[in-house]
Amino acid sequence: MRPWTAVPAPLVLLAAAACGTGPSLENRGEVTAPPGDSKHLTIGSAGFTESDLLAQMYALLLDRAGYSTKIISVTNREIYEPALESGQIDVVPEYAATFADWLNAKENGPDAAPAGSPDLAATMKALRALAAPRGLTVLDPGRAVDQNAFAVAAPYAAEHRLRTLGDLGRSGLPVRLAAGDECVQRPYCAPGLKKTYGIRVTAVDPKGVGTTQAKQAVQKGQDQMVLTTTTDATLDSFGLVLLADDKHLQNADHLVPVVNRSRAGSAGVRNALGRLNTVLTTADLARLNEQVDSWRRLPEDVARNYLKSRNLLPRG
Repeated sequence: MRPWTAVPAPLVLLAAAACGTGPSLENRGEVTAPPGDSKHLTIGSAGFTESDLLAQMYALLLDRAGYSTKIISVTNREIYEPALESGQIDVVPEYAATFADWLNAKENGPDAAPAGSPDLAATMKALRALAAPRGLTVLDPGRAVDQNAFAVAAPYAAEHRLRTLGDLGRSGLPVRLAAGDECVQRPYCAPGLKKTYGIRVTAVDPKGVGTTQAKQAVQKGQDQMVLTTTTDATLDSFGLVLLADDKHLQNADHLVPVVNRSRAGSAGVRNALGRLNTVLTTADLARLNEQVDSWRRLPEDVARNYLKSRNLLPRG
């Protein structure tokens, strides 16, 4: 449910990528060729705060490793994924389960069984199998996860002793859920809450995913729960708390760098970006998002300061 609003691509060459899906599978010689190691790399951002931050961190780490980088913002996956296949973009930050399902639908049609799952190992196996024939390499996932999540008002949680979605289901409380329109049908939203947890979702209030309006509705008691994400840094300001997904309803949307194999599939790129995996957590990412969205700091400055604080860039 992560928003992917389309805006014009900053480079004319990317517009051409929207007309096709990259070279045909039969003609992708780079799939079996040795991994490439171009020293001039283009990093794609999907145009929202978190993606901008990740793109900046990727660029800084690659610059530190001796690469020359530039960042472009292309918020429509239908454009940037073919550009990644063709080598017009070399690296993008992605989300394991979401990208696996997207590639699966592209390859096998919109009615294909989901490729992503709550199991990270299974999701990564499926994702890499879908990406490899397209000339893409999926690097190792990090610790940070950006999943759908559900929050309630802190006083409501305290009153009913709620810490998990399982607690809410066992309580039998009726729940009016602030979310997007699609929540009524999405298996990981209202239907999943009912099936997996037995939560009594009495209505979906169509206020959007993690919007201010949706959070205010829960804060004021008009709704009992809001659909947001695990990296939402604004919950405290609305007096909201996340309920843990204790039965693992949500898919394994761990952050993963995806690269064009023929240009950026080298050990140098893998090692540079892999340094972030061991330090960046979900909580870290939420705090970084907050610095940009609430404190109005520049993504590049926030990214640089974070990497310095984790000794991934020299201080000073």
